Amino acid sequence: MHTSTSAPANRSTVVASDRFRWRVVDIVVAAVLGVAIGLVFWAWNTVGGLWFVAMDGVTPGLGGIAVGIWLIGGVVGGLIIRKPGAALLVELVAAVVSALIGNVWGPLTIVSGLAQGLGAELIFLAFLYLRFTLPVAMLAGVGAGVGAWLNELFVGSSPNIAKTVEFNLIYLGTLVVSGALLAGLVGWFLVRALAATGALSRFAAGRERRRDV
Repeated sequence: MHTSTSAPANRSTVVASDRFRWRVVDIVVAAVLGVAIGLVFWAWNTVGGLWFVAMDGVTPGLGGIAVGIWLIGGVVGGLIIRKPGAALLVELVAAVVSALIGNVWGPLTIVSGLAQGLGAELIFLAFLYLRFTLPVAMLAGVGAGVGAWLNELFVGSSPNIAKTVEFNLIYLGTLVVSGALLAGLVGWFLVRALAATGALSRFAAGRERRRDV
């Protein structure tokens, strides 16, 4: 009896271990995604930066509505690779690429990437890396937004903790909305579009898209 009852448990442990083990293709794709999204960040530094300033000019804190695109790396990385650390790694690599190319924030971009990636990562962890639906993607975007908010509360040349409570609440609210829509919703549709091309055939995200079709 002991052998027959323990064998299924052992097989279950092996399956879980295999599911969480990083393959070479996972590492390569994470790096490619990070670089590609880093280039998106670099382009958004101008467009999003102008939008941020314009919205903040209307109401201080409203600029957070433009931040979502800078949060998308963690969402896309988590949805495609589906391994512990994927969301954090892709967002961090993207931030490093953006910083290396050059932007007004310099090395602080990397710190932001770490905070934002961790925020998305914690959402995927909360679902035990088992659910990758649209609501989970949007929650991951929200998590990345909260990570960005906490980081900027204490880090930077002018930490937000020195600003008013009203500003910080408005900024948090806009980051949550922007994270859910520009990172979560857009990221989810982006992954589905990539899967439809067959580029993700070696990933569960690609196989699921083929079944849906």
